[in-house]
Amino acid sequence: MNTNLALVLLLLATAIVMFMANRPRMDAVALLMIVIMPFTGVITIDEALAGFSDPSIVLIAGLFVIGEGLVRTGVARRLGDWLNKTAGSSETRMLALLMLAVSGLGAFMSSTAVVAIFIPVVLRICQNTGAAPSQLMMPLSFAALISGMLTLVATAPNLVVNAELIRQGEAGFGFFSFTPFGLAFLALGIAYMLFARRFLPVSAKRVNGERRQPNMLDWVTQYGLTDRALRVRVLIGSPLVGKRLEELSLRDSGVNLLAIELPGRFGSEAIRPNARTELAAGQILLLDVIAPPTEINRMLNDYKVERLPLGDCGYFTDRSQEIGMVEVIVPAESKLIGSSVLQARVRSEMGLTVLGLRHGGKVVRQGLLDETLKVGDTLLLTGFWSDIRKLRSEFSDLVVLNLPTEHKEVLPAANLAPQALTVLALTVGMMVSGVVPNVHAVLIGCLLMGLLRCVDFNSAYASINWKSLVLIVGMLPFSLALKRTGGVDLAADAVTHFAGETSPRVLLALLFVITAALGLFISNTATAVLMAPVALAVAKDVGASPYPFAMIIAIAASAAFMTPVSSPVNTLVVGPGNYGFGDFLKIGVPFTVIVMLAALALVPWLLRF
Repeated sequence: MNTNLALVLLLLATAIVMFMANRPRMDAVALLMIVIMPFTGVITIDEALAGFSDPSIVLIAGLFVIGEGLVRTGVARRLGDWLNKTAGSSETRMLALLMLAVSGLGAFMSSTAVVAIFIPVVLRICQNTGAAPSQLMMPLSFAALISGMLTLVATAPNLVVNAELIRQGEAGFGFFSFTPFGLAFLALGIAYMLFARRFLPVSAKRVNGERRQPNMLDWVTQYGLTDRALRVRVLIGSPLVGKRLEELSLRDSGVNLLAIELPGRFGSEAIRPNARTELAAGQILLLDVIAPPTEINRMLNDYKVERLPLGDCGYFTDRSQEIGMVEVIVPAESKLIGSSVLQARVRSEMGLTVLGLRHGGKVVRQGLLDETLKVGDTLLLTGFWSDIRKLRSEFSDLVVLNLPTEHKEVLPAANLAPQALTVLALTVGMMVSGVVPNVHAVLIGCLLMGLLRCVDFNSAYASINWKSLVLIVGMLPFSLALKRTGGVDLAADAVTHFAGETSPRVLLALLFVITAALGLFISNTATAVLMAPVALAVAKDVGASPYPFAMIIAIAASAAFMTPVSSPVNTLVVGPGNYGFGDFLKIGVPFTVIVMLAALALVPWLLRF
């Protein structure tokens, strides 16, 4: 071993120790290595920084942006809603469908982002069905990891291994080269988790003193709104037809028109009415009516409107993408003090409708419109989210006290899901057909996402996981330095010597074990950066095709099932699932062995030596 190699290995060992201790954070370690490596004399500073211009880095960044487009337009959320509806009360069906949905979406976007999207979906499902979150959170993380084995762009290690193949003069993998392996592992994963879930914790503890944020349904119950919601269609011959809202004075009689439903290209959409809105036959009106049932029936007859069923959620909460609620408090300096609710003209001034009022802890049930406002009163308002956001910045007579959980789930571009799916299909089509290089196809997809307003510049930049990119860039100089100092050849010789005169399949097994073991301590991306050149050198030493060896590294790097720190997707589910370190060892180690055995059977069969 020469001096230069010893220096590089010392730096690599130092980086691994810091990764294991998580001190400092991983991207800081990577930057530190970029700075220090040129002092060894093995590589120059230009070579240390060359990773920032590597096409695979640009490709990964672009995929984050395309994934953000799928999130902002609601593609991912609609998938979760479909899952909730389709699975029903069957936990077995729910687990299988959850893993299928997560892996399907994760094949085209960041697995970490997919898990972040699905955690609240799973928690909602558990709340509705009574299932323990611990029974679904680990299947969620395992499915996200398996999704990385489905397509070339599904996870960074695949792209790292593919880039190494190309650097060594090989053709690289195709977009769907990983798919046969991923589908097999997904089937094994579903079957395994259906069996192994009995060994998972049966319940998740709640943090002591945790205060759950209210949702709109909580307020519907608290303020007694259930019987006040009306969804009606204006019939031909109705006295409302042709009238403007300013001519009708509906609010004086306790009738608030919250929105008008109109048919859209992909389901109905709610539009905001104003004083000059003219009503027409066939329109569907969403009304809040403060009146007893007998008065409501009389109104329906007088106005000649047809009562329609409400959504499953109650009080228009099924329209929470457009219409929201907010609790506000009357401050001491408010000009509304002493006015009645009707005189406050909240709708005229702020575009919001008063649904309820609390004096302290007491909810006003009768005579809401005539109730006098006092300092410290709490009002429940409803309206379009844009008006609620405006309330926070433009009005001082009411101070926002509480927003519902639905506020966090509002999609910035909910009506652009078809455009996002079209861009995704076009990008994948270009990558599969090879009409342009992969990185070029992804950049075109990013631009189209922006042109179609599925993402904006701020959300695009925010979506990129810069920590992951810097980590990859910081580890790439090690690959070059180890090659230049003979470290890669030394490692390859050690692997072949340890295996002896044996079959290439044993070499694959040994590479899988080493890669999976490294993945216990450092990120799977960094593992792929280090092990890909070693695997290709081993293939060259034994005179075998490089593709089975490259594929085994990619699969082993994604098989990060064994500890909660092996991958960010595992870390994300630890809290919601109330898992301990031992839970991952108990479930993850056997499944890693299963994946290894399946890979050793499939890889030589589909990719000949």
